[in-house]
Amino acid sequence: MTDLKQVVQETVKFMRGEYLLDEIGNGKNEVKFRHGKKTILTVYIQEDRLDFLIVFGQKEREEYAKISDTFSDNVRNIYDSTKTFHDGKWMMFHITDLKILDEMKKLIYIKKKPNRKPLPKENAIYSKCGHRCDLCIHYSYSGISDEFRKELEERLSRIYSGADWSLRCPSCNKQEGLCNAKKCAKVKEVDICTKCSEYPCKTVPVGYKQLESKTIYKDDVTWGILPYVENQYGN
Repeated sequence: MTDLKQVVQETVKFMRGEYLLDEIGNGKNEVKFRHGKKTILTVYIQEDRLDFLIVFGQKEREEYAKISDTFSDNVRNIYDSTKTFHDGKWMMFHITDLKILDEMKKLIYIKKKPNRKPLPKENAIYSKCGHRCDLCIHYSYSGISDEFRKELEERLSRIYSGADWSLRCPSCNKQEGLCNAKKCAKVKEVDICTKCSEYPCKTVPVGYKQLESKTIYKDDVTWGILPYVENQYGN
């Protein structure tokens, strides 16, 4: 996996796993993570990196000052050299590896505390690949009403284009040989896909992990993305 792909996937995991935010794309290379009208983070998708634009107001600058010595020289230099305007300090960071991304997480925590509530765990059922069967549109024993299944289909269709939602599955824990993922796990001699050294792979879909300049609203992330990624990014 390339450094850029790692950065993209970890950015997605962090922002969607920690926060309940709308993702507003401009159809080109920009994605704004927004809480209401407030932008928490703007990401510019470049060919070889991600650029993060983070704006600190007075309150955030005061919080940063308390822990400024925990940041690298690079981050401190960018912070110190960025002019402060009446509407805040507009800082641009080039994200090329996970080490830099870890520092960005600390800045984002200053900007906003995590606000995502964990998904309900009562009667949770997990697939071999770490997905939530009981929250999946395909699960036949979930007790999902026709109305809610239709709502899920609308949400999923906004994210995944051209997919077929008609399949019904009793979960890989209840039926042998139902999907390629379970067959592959048996060949690889692992009980669940997430323990395989090759996971994730083409055999096992891991949900929408891309970061594209498209708009995905917060509730679509919750019900159309999180159930279909391994361990729901900790939720």
